[in-house]
Amino acid sequence: MLFLIFLSASTLQAQQIKQLPEPQKEGGTPLMETLSKRHSSRDYAGKTLSNQMMSNLLWAAFGINRPESGKRTAPSSHNVQDIQVYVTTAEGVYLYLPQEHALRLVSEKDVRSATGKQDFTSQAAVNLVYVSDFSRYDGGDKAAKRNTASAHCGFIGQNVYLYCASQGLNTVFRAWIDKEKIARALNLSGNQHVMYCQSVGFKE
Repeated sequence: MLFLIFLSASTLQAQQIKQLPEPQKEGGTPLMETLSKRHSSRDYAGKTLSNQMMSNLLWAAFGINRPESGKRTAPSSHNVQDIQVYVTTAEGVYLYLPQEHALRLVSEKDVRSATGKQDFTSQAAVNLVYVSDFSRYDGGDKAAKRNTASAHCGFIGQNVYLYCASQGLNTVFRAWIDKEKIARALNLSGNQHVMYCQSVGFKE
């Protein structure tokens, strides 16, 4: 009986983890051309990203680019790596797991509209929610942690901007959000603080 319970729990956990394909790290638009195309947009078509595009997007945002050290594509002060990237889609809410380059299911609800105060959030293929885990900081007051976390989010957000510009996707980094509402939708703990959101999707 214990074996069956353990097997069922293991199967359920496996079902909640969605492995992403290997990110495509070669090719792409040259950097200077990508920078010339970088812009914010609030127009989105109701079309989902492919698994490969999702993989590339999340790796570009805050994936591991140095496996030997576990360091990421965006800088992190004292390597605290406090930012967690939540991914809200029409299919549900996921937490990006950079070590496994996978998505862990958090909720099967479509909470995209809860991630912002503008109507377009429900049309974007993906709304990324940047959450800082303050427990990863060694000392410092809340204001200092929030300032550092904000800088980390800026680096990650710019990575997303550059990926989207290189792939012809629309994106916008957003601060006009209801942080408490989002925290409830993601079932966050007291140490987890919503910082910013970023919409990503195809042009209308």
